[in-house]
Amino acid sequence: MIMCIDIGNTSIHGGIFNNDTLILQFRRTSAFRGSSDEIGIFLRSVLKENKIDFKKIEQISICSVVPDAVHSLRNACIKYFDTSPFELGPGSKTGLKINYRNPQEVGADRIANALAAVKRFPKKNLIIIDFGTATTFDVVSKNKVYKGGTIFPGIQISMEALEQKAAKLQPVEIIRRKLAVGRSTIGSIQSGLYYGQMGMVKELVKKITEEEFSDDKPLVVATGGFSKLYQKDHLFDIIVPELVLEGIHISIKMNKK
Repeated sequence: MIMCIDIGNTSIHGGIFNNDTLILQFRRTSAFRGSSDEIGIFLRSVLKENKIDFKKIEQISICSVVPDAVHSLRNACIKYFDTSPFELGPGSKTGLKINYRNPQEVGADRIANALAAVKRFPKKNLIIIDFGTATTFDVVSKNKVYKGGTIFPGIQISMEALEQKAAKLQPVEIIRRKLAVGRSTIGSIQSGLYYGQMGMVKELVKKITEEEFSDDKPLVVATGGFSKLYQKDHLFDIIVPELVLEGIHISIKMNKK
């Protein structure tokens, strides 16, 4: 079995693959970093509660956008699983041509998403939208060229900015709104968050398609925590919540025997 872990700004998202099948997913906040022992005990506990013997974990693959969280996780893997994890990052084999001025600037999670999408949807032009702490767009051509993308504040960050910068505005539950016009302060914030993010997504999909794929419509793939919020709004062709884990799994198979 292979354990795959994505360290994001908000949470640690992990999964267990048995051969090529994802059999378990789990999450933990990344706001509290934790020591190597705390992380190791957490990982073993997750496996135990799901009746998976930790001794069956043969390899561990990680990607991270939080550099200071990697050290403790790496030590936890060594101490509690007797294996040094592979980390997807600069220099890793990906099979993608990175068309970035500085390829090392591309986040490992974005590369993982691109890897998984290319494998799932071969020979397709792709726009991959990840609704995480930030909402990111990754643009990949049918011949595996990573063309670049777009980054803007995620829906959670937008709400937190309102709370912190506007004295009379409070945090709200992020929900799907039927009406754009709110009849209360809470409803108005919810509408702004929901439809504001939707409007940005629609405009960027249109603009990216015009710039990069005018002759061949791309497949729009969504992933990330808030992607399901828009599953009834026809913004995407498909939602794959576990896309980043699939990419991390692919990366270790490409890079480590």
